[in-house]
Amino acid sequence: MTGSNRRGRPATLTLERLADAGIRIGLPNITMVAIAAELGVSQVALYKHVSGLDALKTLVAEEIFLRWLLPIPPRGDRADLKAYLTPFSLSMWNLVEAHAGIAPYMLRRDMITEKMMAKIAAHQRLVADAFDLTMRQSIWLLFTVAYHCVAIADTVLPKSTLEAPETTSDVPSHRPIDADHVQGVDALIVGALALLDTI
Repeated sequence: MTGSNRRGRPATLTLERLADAGIRIGLPNITMVAIAAELGVSQVALYKHVSGLDALKTLVAEEIFLRWLLPIPPRGDRADLKAYLTPFSLSMWNLVEAHAGIAPYMLRRDMITEKMMAKIAAHQRLVADAFDLTMRQSIWLLFTVAYHCVAIADTVLPKSTLEAPETTSDVPSHRPIDADHVQGVDALIVGALALLDTI
């Protein structure tokens, strides 16, 4: 039920409600008119919380990424890295599949927010500690795998405008990586690991 259909006093407009509405609508479909209609408020009310459409989309993209659960690395040695990077790559693929339009906010440095960067950095630290990597190695390895998986997924997956799924878990709730691209992703991981000691 959209905000315009609710009875009684409208709920307080918050950044969280804006983000929730944007996630329901989907990044490609977000407009100020659509969000206002979804929440049952005026467009003027939206401008009290965001400066415009770009800021609204950034807010929604940031919240999508912050809610997404990245796979937690188990403690292991370098031999276990490939076993971890495979579900990590699948998580990146599933994130793009679940949320059409998220890719630019993960690929372009000028679109990645400070909060997103903080989550990325915390994950990089977890991986470095789990597998005894330097931070430079962890940053390079995770960036290489994530960047290419997100770019490939954004290129080949259909640009679905369906409502986002209820779960934000990294547990694969969608199809696996397309069979045509599994070997490519695997080769990317193997190649990155082969170069790791040069970083």
